[in-house]
Amino acid sequence: MNEILEKLQSVIYPGFKKSIVEFGFVKQTEPKIILEIPSSNPQIANTIKNDIEKLNLNKEIEIITPNLQDTQEKPKKQNIAPQIKNFVMVSSGKGGVGKSTTTLNLAISMAKLGKKVGLLDADIYGPNIPRMLGEQNTKPQIIGQKLSPILTHGIEMVSMGVLVEAGQSLIWRGAMIMGAIKQLLSDVAWSDLDVLFIDMPPGTGDAQLTIAQSIPITLGICVTTPQIVALDDTKRSLDMFEKLHITIGGIIENMSGFVCPECKSEHEIFGSNINDEFLNQYSTKILAKIPIEPSIRLGGDSGKPISFYAPNSISAKKYETTAYEIWEQIEKINASGGADNSQIQPES
Repeated sequence: MNEILEKLQSVIYPGFKKSIVEFGFVKQTEPKIILEIPSSNPQIANTIKNDIEKLNLNKEIEIITPNLQDTQEKPKKQNIAPQIKNFVMVSSGKGGVGKSTTTLNLAISMAKLGKKVGLLDADIYGPNIPRMLGEQNTKPQIIGQKLSPILTHGIEMVSMGVLVEAGQSLIWRGAMIMGAIKQLLSDVAWSDLDVLFIDMPPGTGDAQLTIAQSIPITLGICVTTPQIVALDDTKRSLDMFEKLHITIGGIIENMSGFVCPECKSEHEIFGSNINDEFLNQYSTKILAKIPIEPSIRLGGDSGKPISFYAPNSISAKKYETTAYEIWEQIEKINASGGADNSQIQPES
């Protein structure tokens, strides 16, 4: 990094905690400083320019902003839960890859970073989150005309699993699923959350489309396992994110290896089939490789998530690192104007 860039590290983008350099807004430093920022607000540009001038760099400063007409013509985002700042959709192409376990531990890890976090269990057919949190017998309260989320492990949670009798099957058509998911977003008294994690049902169907049409998804996370058959379905999930105009945050690979309880070493029993060609195809990356740890299974069955009850475990530390990286991505997206998956139409 050259001397000018090092000094520009001290210029914080207004309203955020990261610098204009960290956000990648500095496009040129010689012969003049050129910045390209995502806001057309002249006050933000003036603030940045004044902060740079205070550094006495003796350079001409040019700040490129979006065309105001383009900004005005941008379609309005739909958001039926406007008090929630960011939405993270956690999806998988197939079931059984540990999607709910991942979503739950990411939510708890994000809350440990000091954020206000909610968890919506949108897996209508297999709502496992209540048991994983030890809340399968807890019934939510009604406040006014809205459902109050269950407060547990530092997060807010709502799931169809606490609204129906245990073991009851939901034999619903697409329209019923879509209506239920909308109600779980709009008819719940969610707080002013920094992030709502959404545990999606596996696949690429009505639930995913309904969510994408109802709220601006900030980031999409795909969960998979190392087997090739799982990766075939992962491609479908990543393709879905692209078609729904959802920014892909990355892939989390579960069961990437086995951690021996005795020797504490990790063994790659399923191999690893995610290569650079696969990642480059979808312009994404591996966020984390979560090993098989007996404590993950025990924690899920007993309602004691590993990120909460075993924070020093290998997996808990990886969840925490991943939550931090996800938050950094969210900040960058918001600094660039925020998520916009409005006017999404189903395929014919």
